Amino acid sequence: MWLHTVNSPIGALYLTGEGEAVTGLYFRQPAGSFDPPGDLGREAEAQLRAYFAGERRNFDLPLRPEGTDFQKAVWQALRTIPYGETRSYGQIAAGIGRPRACRAVGMANHRNPISILIPCHRVVGSDGCLTGYGGGLERKAALLALERGEGVSARWAPRAPRALDSGEELGYNER
Repeated sequence: MWLHTVNSPIGALYLTGEGEAVTGLYFRQPAGSFDPPGDLGREAEAQLRAYFAGERRNFDLPLRPEGTDFQKAVWQALRTIPYGETRSYGQIAAGIGRPRACRAVGMANHRNPISILIPCHRVVGSDGCLTGYGGGLERKAALLALERGEGVSARWAPRAPRALDSGEELGYNER
């Protein structure tokens, strides 16, 4: 497994992958021993930099998120939300043929291991309000502002990242 750190306007991003697929994008550094990233890690960094510069709207990277079939269906639906647009949990549930599964969609969204590349930040409440985001609502608001063409606010100041202590697990809500 490899790890690659990308500095971004919303703080450090930690990409993980296995072989030729990205398996994670986190906001806190995962613990463990990792190999160097290779070409895929550098390509992912280049695409993320272009995204934050407003020059890229879609990502063209091989992704391999680990999850249940239901979670993978939700994550695939998230990838169809156009840049600069949002969808509600209910819209995602209806879109995958499970209109009564709004809460399950919310949990799958919460467990998305590849933030930004699988754009869970584009999911909002049914009234359009910002709802939970593993990286914090400030990051979610910054990403949505970026996609609206407003750039990332200079007022947004992420906390310094910290490495996890050995034995401490990375929770999905700490991406």
